[in-house]
Amino acid sequence: MNVKKIGKYLLRTMGIIVGIILLYIILGLLLPLIPVSAKDDGQVKEVPIYIYTNGVHTDIVMPVQNEIQDWSAKVPFSNTVSKRTDFNYVGIGWGDKGFYLDTPTWADLKFSTAFKAAFWLSESAMHCTYYETMKEGDDCKKIMISKTQYRKLVKFVEDKFDRDANGNFILVPTNAVYGDNDAFYDAKGSYNFLNTCNTWANDALKAAGQKAALWTPTDFGIFLHYKK
Repeated sequence: MNVKKIGKYLLRTMGIIVGIILLYIILGLLLPLIPVSAKDDGQVKEVPIYIYTNGVHTDIVMPVQNEIQDWSAKVPFSNTVSKRTDFNYVGIGWGDKGFYLDTPTWADLKFSTAFKAAFWLSESAMHCTYYETMKEGDDCKKIMISKTQYRKLVKFVEDKFDRDANGNFILVPTNAVYGDNDAFYDAKGSYNFLNTCNTWANDALKAAGQKAALWTPTDFGIFLHYKK
């Protein structure tokens, strides 16, 4: 193969890569605009949940304990640095383990982390954070759902945790937590550019019969459907 043919091959390859990136950006901007409507099951909406973003990852925030689920029994307070037990809510999100541990903010993003996350090259994790209270704002929206919808949400979230031989969630031993009240656990599935942490949170809302985007790789695609 001569130099001219090699050059054409490289240019064609680069063109394909650029085309894929542009298509992804376009779909990432347009598909989130297509709404999935909430499903009213006719029951009283008495369970408060929240969607919360830190600017990168979207978490589903739920009551620590009610008659349906006791999250403190599954993700123990003792696994946090503070080991406090006076929290009322727990935020849970799924994502790429390397992205979670190495990229708490966009400013911390490394090319190697993004590349591995985009192309199925690393493991996934669940990030669990305890909160005393939740304050609504641009980064946090409250949603009232029924008990039946909450049961579906709990099942969706639980099913993403990896488990040991005894059926317990598997704690990730790391010092790379975001604060004193959070912990990471091993998760099922592979993160990639089509299936991101925000895609998972969006799917969690769908599982609970709530408003969502048709598909979204970003937190923006979720929150635009909850603007007042």
